[in-house]
Amino acid sequence: MHPASLVAIVLVCLATLSVGSLGLRMSRATSDFYVAGRAVTPWRNASAIGGEYLSAASFLGVAGLVYDRGPSMLWFPIGYTVGYLVLLVLVAAPLRRSGAYTLSDFAELRLESHRIRSASSLLTIAIGILYLVPQFQAAGLALRQATGWPTWAGSVVLAVVVYAGVATGGMRSITLIQAMQYWIKLCAIAIPAFVLLAIWHRESASTPLAFPAFEAPGATTGQGLYSTYSTLLALSLGTMGLPHVLVRFYTNPDGRDARRTTVSVLGLLGIFYLFPPVYAILGQTYAPTLPAGMRVDSLVLRLPQLVADDTLATVLGAILAGGAFAAFLSTASGLVISISGVLDQDVLRPYLRRLTGDDAFGVTGFRIAAIAAVVVPLVIAPLLRPVGLATLVGLAFAVAASTFAPLLVLGVWWPRLTTAGAAAGLAVGVTAAVAAITTAFRAGDTAGWIGLLLTQPAAWSAPLAFTTMVVVSRLTPERTPAHTTRTLGRLHTPEALLPP
Repeated sequence: MHPASLVAIVLVCLATLSVGSLGLRMSRATSDFYVAGRAVTPWRNASAIGGEYLSAASFLGVAGLVYDRGPSMLWFPIGYTVGYLVLLVLVAAPLRRSGAYTLSDFAELRLESHRIRSASSLLTIAIGILYLVPQFQAAGLALRQATGWPTWAGSVVLAVVVYAGVATGGMRSITLIQAMQYWIKLCAIAIPAFVLLAIWHRESASTPLAFPAFEAPGATTGQGLYSTYSTLLALSLGTMGLPHVLVRFYTNPDGRDARRTTVSVLGLLGIFYLFPPVYAILGQTYAPTLPAGMRVDSLVLRLPQLVADDTLATVLGAILAGGAFAAFLSTASGLVISISGVLDQDVLRPYLRRLTGDDAFGVTGFRIAAIAAVVVPLVIAPLLRPVGLATLVGLAFAVAASTFAPLLVLGVWWPRLTTAGAAAGLAVGVTAAVAAITTAFRAGDTAGWIGLLLTQPAAWSAPLAFTTMVVVSRLTPERTPAHTTRTLGRLHTPEALLPP
């Protein structure tokens, strides 16, 4: 039992609830709950995006992967960051100019199809749950590591705090929470890293760093080369297809601020990702092999005990535990917001409208939807065997890269995209990615090319989805949306040139 770590987690939760209450006082309209009134400044939004994007996979999983599989896993943080560069160049400003609340709104606006909207809504929910499950698993792991409590306790604490933040003030609250939590996470991962490096420096004569050479993509062939590029493709394209990432760009005042936000995000992510490799290197130095039963995801939390004396290890462990829980809270909050928005608009509101004939539900539906968005992954998390935080999150990226990425890129830049083409591409992309992932889970550890193609499908499933959308669109020109020219003009015209 480590009371200091428990205190740190409690303080993070209390700070989350306190800051979230500020959003409650500022949330008066539906747009405040969905997109924070579209009035979030670039720097605050960049901090919020950094807070939500740096999940359990980043805080704990990247260090564990590099420690366990070597320096080639450093392509994970590179891919995470490059994803925002791709998003900046291709879709950030047009998405903001669309005026949509959710990705489903954008899909319906561009393709003028309620079926495409429904498909996008289902995908948003599926990707969100796939991404939420490892956050709940990691929260259980962190609280167990800190207190010895059962893993379900951490998941329940996470669910309660996230729901409280989301339900009180919606996106207004979550923006403030996530912006704060980025800086908590950065300090929580940086301060112990510097202290542990100082301890190593003092002992460097007897403890040389175990630092293998970094491998460039071209340094490997065959399976290694495929794995590297599939990872990069999944992360770079998957970022623009993650619903909880995209929804943040709807909160900027205009397209120019959306681009400025993305540039700031690149800097904030780059600073954070300097530190996970430090923990991996120190882990290899002080613990070349992990104790029996210890998961690599817990390396960051256990490292202070391996390097520092008892008192200092307790303090550093508490800081890391608080930072890790902030990572779970901020990412889970963003995911719950995106899922709740879709459930409210596309499921609850239509049902209540048919039931009561009334369309004035305020934020009640949103809060009800948030309950479902929290409870479903909470129930699923203990049923799935842990496969590594970064691995499971990587699968969510693969699904997003195979579905929403081609829909967004072609929807924003290609006027010949048709409703039939978009529907076919989404169906092929999600079927290919989910079938591969499901087969991989059921088969267990499958070696060779077959196992690699199943566990990392993005390199073939994303191009397949793009190709399907293009080919089917070319074959069905009569299904081109009637207002395509007007919609694309709206997406690409700077706000300053539009009539008031």
